Amino acid sequence: MVVVHSWECVGYLVLFQRMGDSSRVCMVCLDHAVGTCRRVGRRNCTSLWYQLFVLGACECPKIPGNATAWRVKEDMQTEKNQTMRDPISPWRLSVAPMLDWTDRHCRYFHRLLSRHALLYTEMVTTGALIHGDVARHLRFNPEEQPLALQLGGSDPADLATCAKLGADWGYSEINLNCGCPSERVQRGAFGACLMAEPQLVADGVKAMVDVVDVPVTVKHRIGIDQVESYDFVCDFIGAVSQAGCATFIVHARNAWLKGLSPKDNRDIPPLRYDWAYRLKRDFPHLTIVLNGGVTTTEQVLTHLAQVDGVMLGREAYHNPWWLTEWDALVTSPSPAQGEGVKTLTRELVEQQMVDYMARELAAHGTPWPTMARHMLGLRHGLPGSRHWRRVWSDHSLKTLPAAQVMAIAHGSQSL
Repeated sequence: MVVVHSWECVGYLVLFQRMGDSSRVCMVCLDHAVGTCRRVGRRNCTSLWYQLFVLGACECPKIPGNATAWRVKEDMQTEKNQTMRDPISPWRLSVAPMLDWTDRHCRYFHRLLSRHALLYTEMVTTGALIHGDVARHLRFNPEEQPLALQLGGSDPADLATCAKLGADWGYSEINLNCGCPSERVQRGAFGACLMAEPQLVADGVKAMVDVVDVPVTVKHRIGIDQVESYDFVCDFIGAVSQAGCATFIVHARNAWLKGLSPKDNRDIPPLRYDWAYRLKRDFPHLTIVLNGGVTTTEQVLTHLAQVDGVMLGREAYHNPWWLTEWDALVTSPSPAQGEGVKTLTRELVEQQMVDYMARELAAHGTPWPTMARHMLGLRHGLPGSRHWRRVWSDHSLKTLPAAQVMAIAHGSQSL
């Protein structure tokens, strides 16, 4: 019996069944086709199923009489690669999910600097969503899109419930954290320790894929503890991709579950970018995004020649003006594009944040220091930046309106 996991493909399955020739399609290839439909979207799904079933072009070379198999496989892969490498693909450049940093205020600030970079929430645990204040955890500004929700958890049923919540709230992607090495996360049996249980991760991914129409992705390390084995991460991706995950964000260093703090885990285990490159070669049909230790545009371009995307973390947070260069790496604007758009300056971005602070205070009672902390790197490296940063960090000024604090920071008003 053939089981279809994607409801939009049912019509094409019926067409196939009416042909009554099941010998031309193997179950592995059927699962692959369903996964391909999910990745390329319903608009392209019809042609893929037509090629697979009506033409009998199952990509499995073991099926007799399959003369067009490899041609169609190549066509499918070309179409997939074009989708992944589309100049506005959300995975080309992204800001990493960072606990206590990438809240909705930080993401609003980052969106002022880049229109196309994909943004991620902080990790939200399934327990926090199931037993806590859903609105507090999931509320975001529409301007933040494209925006992905990162979940932390291991129970497939809980992951499915929370993924559905995220999709219903309007997130454009659901990401599963398989990379955080902290002891607190380990006690919850999720994060990097999940890499030791690829089948459990696969079950969680499948549970989420079955209930949402947005991509389900996984962020992970290349290994755990001090055992370095390419086969380990290769087998992990192989197992999880079979469950319907087509995008893997590879933090290209091991996670040491014992003996290192989360901070040291971001620096001490050696980076192995070549392993991420090799994963792309071994899984050409998957989207592979590299993460870890990237600090310059030159490094970004080097990596983009090998993988589908690059995710930036601490450097993007501490030197946020760097994000203003990203859109040129994501898409080439047409001559007409940008007409009527203000030239971006640090002062304009700061003023837009001040306006945002005023709106947040009126709507939610949020004090400006909660939001201002994310923009302290805006004038990084510029003359007067120390004074500017000191003013915006001064909590003794928190009773003043944000606009007045900005005037003090620029010296147009004294304390």
